[in-house]
Amino acid sequence: MNLKLKNKLALVTGSTAGIGFSIAQTLGKEGANVIVNGRKPADVEAATDEISQSAKGDVFGFAGDLSQPEVAESLQSTYPEVDILINNLGIFEPKPFLETPDEDWKHFFDVNVLSGIRLTRLYLPRMQSQNWGRIIFISSESGMNIPQEMIHYGVTKSAQIAAARGLAESLKGTGITVNSVLPGPTKSRGVSEMLEKQAQSSGKSVEEVESEFFDSARPSSLIQRFTSPEEIASTVAYMASPLSSATTGAPIRAEGGIVNSAF
Repeated sequence: MNLKLKNKLALVTGSTAGIGFSIAQTLGKEGANVIVNGRKPADVEAATDEISQSAKGDVFGFAGDLSQPEVAESLQSTYPEVDILINNLGIFEPKPFLETPDEDWKHFFDVNVLSGIRLTRLYLPRMQSQNWGRIIFISSESGMNIPQEMIHYGVTKSAQIAAARGLAESLKGTGITVNSVLPGPTKSRGVSEMLEKQAQSSGKSVEEVESEFFDSARPSSLIQRFTSPEEIASTVAYMASPLSSATTGAPIRAEGGIVNSAF
């Protein structure tokens, strides 16, 4: 399928590894020009080089912590306009509610919520002037099923879903769509390393550890496995394309059926 992304410029925040990297790589393969972002210049350079090997468009890099307002403004000065904004930057950390201080809540909101809100505010006017754009927040099934082991994370993911819906409402009748994509547990590099460590310490296989995780932590999963970053990237690439023009204001679930609801 031709996603018609040639000559579109996409910014993918937090894209030197994991889901963000796969999104940037997939968009590049589909012909989009891509801006790769991460905090460390070396990581950005490495990711940009790797993505360039299969990209059909140009691949650019920008190193900086986009949870900081001045860094976001510097990015927008460097790349004044984008057609597609993928707000993927995010952090998570299991932590009991009573041990999560205000500082942690504020930090999670700065990174997971305000970074995307700020970039949307910076790039939306250009999208409005050309009456076309795609804004996608990479949320999580945790935004609908708040995990008791990291409530602060789940709340920020709910906020992303709400922000996407509100923005879509404000852009009614335009060629700009705003959606959120909700991955489930995804086998990123960090998760793979965690599973291997747990397997070594328990004397079990990685497959056994993964099975036990879904039995105990995510029993409602219908696929009973981790998704791959590439599976999430395929969903995001479609939502970023002109082909998805009838979908806006929606939480797009790519979580393996964990959310126990038909609606």
